[in-house]
This record gives sequence, C-alpha cells and structure tokens, in this order.
Amino acid sequence: MDLDSTIVFARGAFRRYDEAKVGLLTHGLQYGTGCFEGLRGYWVPADRELFLVLLRDHYERLRTSAKILLMQLPYTVDELIDITIDLCKRNGFETDVYIRPCIFKSAEDIGVRLHNVPDELAIIPVPFKPYLDPRKGLDVCVSSWRRADDTMAPPRAKITGLYVNSALAKSEAVVNGYDEAILLSHDGHVSEGTAENVFLVRRGVLYTPDPSQNVLEGCTRRAIMDIARSELGMEIVERSIDRGELYCADEIFFTGTAAGVHRVASVDRRPVGNGKIGPVTRRLSEIYHRVVTGREPRYQDWLTRTYAPAATPPL
Repeated sequence: MDLDSTIVFARGAFRRYDEAKVGLLTHGLQYGTGCFEGLRGYWVPADRELFLVLLRDHYERLRTSAKILLMQLPYTVDELIDITIDLCKRNGFETDVYIRPCIFKSAEDIGVRLHNVPDELAIIPVPFKPYLDPRKGLDVCVSSWRRADDTMAPPRAKITGLYVNSALAKSEAVVNGYDEAILLSHDGHVSEGTAENVFLVRRGVLYTPDPSQNVLEGCTRRAIMDIARSELGMEIVERSIDRGELYCADEIFFTGTAAGVHRVASVDRRPVGNGKIGPVTRRLSEIYHRVVTGREPRYQDWLTRTYAPAATPPL
C-alpha cells in the first residue's frame, strides 16, 4: 500500500498521510505521552461489506485512557464512530483493515509533564496484515521482564510509553527462539502477553487473570468471555494465576484486537495439552470469526457496517 496517499484524520480534517506529519520534538514522541486504540475491520467479499468491530467499546476506552493522561477527546464517541466510517469509505477499502486512533501531547518543547500541554487526535487506517501467524500455535516463554505495575503507570490505560515494556519482552522472546512472551505481574502472577490477554482452560473451566494483575481490560477479552458464557455455557473465573498453572493447563489461548483468538502450543518448551488446538479454543475461534464477519445475528450490535446500513428486520 502507498501509505503517503492514504487518507487519515488529523488536525480536525481528512488529509493525506504525507500531509499529517509531526515534529521531532513532539512531546508524545519524546516522552511517550499519548494513548491509542486498535480497531479491526473485516472485509466480507460476498456482502461487499467492511464490518468494523466493537467501535463504541474501543472509543470509550480511549476516552478513559485520555482522561488518565489529562487529555480530553475533542469529539463524542458517536462522532468518532462516524469519522471512522467516513475514513474507511474515503479510502475505499476492500480488504481487512486495522485502524489506529491516537491522542497525544502535541507541543514541540522540552519538559516532562502532563499539565498545560496541548494535545492532538489522529486516526490512521491501514490494510491489515496478520499480527501472528494464523497457521500455527505459538511457542511462548515466560518473560524475565515483569508487567508494569499500576503504582508506576496505569496499565489499564493504553498508553504509548508503556509499550516499551511489551517491546522488551517481545524481542527477548523472539531472540531466544520463541514466538511470544507472557509477562508476570510484580508479585509473580500471570498478567498478559505483549499485546494480548491470556486465557487458560482446565477441567472445563475458563480462567483469566483478574484486573488486579495489571492487565489491559481488552475489548476482545470481554467479547470472548461473553461468547464462552452464552454459547458454550462455560464457567469463567477471573483470579490470580500462578506461573506453574500455565504448565498444567489443558488449553491456553491469547485474545486481542490484532490477534483475534490464537492458541498457545507450548510454554517454556512444555507442550500445552497434547500440543494441538483444543476443543474450547477451536470453538471460540470459529464463533468469534463468524461474529466479526456478520454471520451471527445475535451479535450484530458489535458490528458497524461501512458501506451499507444494517438491514431492517421484517415486522
């Protein structure tokens, strides 16, 4: 894709990507004082439609993240949804897309602070390339890097500067021959992957770290919990999880906007279950894919159509 000619939303207007640059001393670049979201759109050729997933949830979380950094979104959530639809239409996407809304401190000066610094909103859409290889399970390690704690910076906010924590863990894993990493919290409990929430299945129960373990409370995480409860009738337990429980799990999978639902094949060279995809992971992955491509009517309110309004059901 020619990124320079992509239409983005920046400085309050639609403009080409190459016309929406920031300066070298931009506060958000120098100090990581910004926050962002990742949105997914799924192109369904048979419907000639691009389905945008959980827009309201993501923009409400962005509003919360901005509040934590003493910023305020200049548009309502409904206005941001309309801008995002318009942005995708203007680019004429007929492919899966990834959309990056961000708000950042835009002053070009020196000085560490959050107060009295102007901010700027931008929304950048790009064709989606799979974040993880969908053909294989992931070989995962437990990282030597701990997940940033809420006493240092709030991990429930999707803050740009906090992602150096994930970058350190991801590169450590890949350099050492793994695909991904799981970070532990400051007290040694399972937190999350470098850009994903983590779930374990054991004896028919679905476990995931509770928010006190410094997890980002993922929109896809919540969606999968809803699906597991309503479609599979599973018991879901949010609690602290010990590292050793990873080695005893029948199934482990990641969830995330970019990752979707992705199985973990091994942890620290120990196979998860029999090393193959388990029945719960497979079923959740299949249902989630049907949901985000408009094939599950019960979840239509999770989707926003880009090119056509939703059909009105007959009276």
